[in-house]
Amino acid sequence: MAAMVVLTSLYFFPLGVKWLPGTNTKMLMAALGLGIYLYNISRGRLGEFGKDAVRLSLVAALVSLIGFASAVYNNTRDYAYATYIVSMWVWIGGAYAVVSCIRKVHGSASIRIVGNYLVAVCVAQCALALLIDSVPAVRQFAHSILGNNLFVERVNRLYGIGAALDVAGSRFSAVLIIIAVFITRLREDESRRLLPVYLLCFLWIGVVGNMIARTTTIGLVIGIAYFAYKSRFYTFRIPKEYNRLAAWLGGLLVLAVPLVIYFYNADANFRHDFRFAFEGFFSLVEEGSWDVASNNKLRGMYVFPETLKTWIIGDGYFANPVYTDPYFTGRVVSGFYMGTDVGYLRFIFYFGLIGLAAITGVFLTITGICRRRFPHYGDLFLLLLVANLVIWFKVSTDIFPAFAPFFLLDAAESDACDQRGQAGTTQDKAGLDY
Repeated sequence: MAAMVVLTSLYFFPLGVKWLPGTNTKMLMAALGLGIYLYNISRGRLGEFGKDAVRLSLVAALVSLIGFASAVYNNTRDYAYATYIVSMWVWIGGAYAVVSCIRKVHGSASIRIVGNYLVAVCVAQCALALLIDSVPAVRQFAHSILGNNLFVERVNRLYGIGAALDVAGSRFSAVLIIIAVFITRLREDESRRLLPVYLLCFLWIGVVGNMIARTTTIGLVIGIAYFAYKSRFYTFRIPKEYNRLAAWLGGLLVLAVPLVIYFYNADANFRHDFRFAFEGFFSLVEEGSWDVASNNKLRGMYVFPETLKTWIIGDGYFANPVYTDPYFTGRVVSGFYMGTDVGYLRFIFYFGLIGLAAITGVFLTITGICRRRFPHYGDLFLLLLVANLVIWFKVSTDIFPAFAPFFLLDAAESDACDQRGQAGTTQDKAGLDY
């Protein structure tokens, strides 16, 4: 089990590989996935990926085509999204390796099993972040893997092994949503033993994840809103089936608040990280106004194109050409191109509204595929889509890595596993077993 968690982490939070410059563990996982795929073909146990993969690939190919057209039209060398379809299939290849290994370990794979591994990875990464920050031996071990020139060290942030900044925050958000949906779908017999575990994971990732990256707040807010919606807590008439949820959540908060207060007063590092995580709330209480440094900085990044050409097809720059293009003669701005890290604006500046529509189409397509294949988990994929679209108001990172493992699951196999409440030994009807 522990090895499976590590393997999932190498996919979900990729690391650079020192002995293979320019390579990361996501690529190695994709290579492993390709090897498993070819092995399954040789054993006659695997057909084609199916129409869904073709549909998704066509939309991703359109993103690549528009990215290439923008670079050519604008005479730039920035092909960041011209290779988007390759990047998408690398993620799918890595997810394929994870799902195949889960089948090998458990006998079959389901939404619940895959989601549980993603939860375990995020719980472990949050624990590692605290240990790296407070235990020198663990920090030295982390640096031996990550290297010593860490950007997160310079900006004074918590970080895990591959989990840092907004990339970590976006994936923590996805996992918080997964937990929220899982909790509301627990059967009566499962609720007694799993509900407190899931709630502890939700609180742990929600708090420590925010210390690592405040983008985690997006998933935290969506998850809490989903709890309130499903339990009708806002009506003060909680349905009977949600009484246990309300009781456990209230009890855990009663226990958690004194612990947080104790560590806040006893540990200077925890106090610094906790104030960073919930800066807005501290500002509201202490100064009477919601004031978050990163939000103030973000407001200054909302700069918009000044020409119709840029709105339509973009400027062909995703990376800042000041650092990459010696022939660039445009506006000189440090940091990101045009001084913005806002996801929507970076896409528009790169390949215009046409490209933004295409890349949004990728997530609409995979959401539609997963919702149709797993109707009982329709809320999960809709909320992941919402989280992704909200995250783009802040950064250009996405949560496709959270979608990809579910995209590779077989509906009949997953439903059978969920009905048993544990990993089963069913044959893989889609032929994707390993």
